[in-house]
Amino acid sequence: MEKHIEQLVTWLRMKVDEANVNGLMVGLSGGIDSTVVAYLIKKAFPDNSLGVLMPCKSDGKDEEDANLVVEGSGINSLTVDLTEGHDLIFNNIQEQINAKSDLNADRKKLADANLRARLRMSTLYTIATNYNYLVVGTDNAAEWYTGYFTKYGDGGVDLVPLLHYTKTEVREMAKELGVPNRIINKAPSAGLWEGQTDEGEMGVSYDTIDAFLRGEKINEDEENLILKMHERTAHKRALPPSPPDFHHFTLD
Repeated sequence: MEKHIEQLVTWLRMKVDEANVNGLMVGLSGGIDSTVVAYLIKKAFPDNSLGVLMPCKSDGKDEEDANLVVEGSGINSLTVDLTEGHDLIFNNIQEQINAKSDLNADRKKLADANLRARLRMSTLYTIATNYNYLVVGTDNAAEWYTGYFTKYGDGGVDLVPLLHYTKTEVREMAKELGVPNRIINKAPSAGLWEGQTDEGEMGVSYDTIDAFLRGEKINEDEENLILKMHERTAHKRALPPSPPDFHHFTLD
């Protein structure tokens, strides 16, 4: 894993050179994936890396863990509380839809969660413009395959260094980097609502998804669930579809 870390650090430096920017930044959630990215970009650019904390009705423990990452990695940090801004936008949207009697209460929780993710993306890019940095994503192989990320939210990034690493490998990388055990062992969560966990929401464990991605035999029902998630979220991993170029066709 030490060799992988060296290769990733080299790759990150190469991408910064190619883009002609000053450095790299990541949103810090207090979870293992963003933590590993923070340690990696700090290694790649000790003086030009930034971790951004963006609490938004968040669990206080997540913010504590994010600050633990800042302390442990030594990365420069910035905190932008999005709670007030999120409430203002979301409540206004809900009021306008409700005024048309079109409010779908069953979709409110998901709409709320996705807006948080997209506000964080917008915040990161606003800060990135100031520093002339690239925004580094935190998705691992399991999240990418199952589409467990918000389109144009945490999926809206410039680089995805962990994309080919399973959750198990990310944990191994975290140990090699010296990440605190408290973060390595915590239940993965996107922090979308109180008590939310990734595995509870997906209905399958990361260990099972990792085994599937390694080509190992798993329970048939779980395999079907993983495949359905992959198929249903294909649009997240592709450019927006467009029609054929009708300029090159003769229309009758």
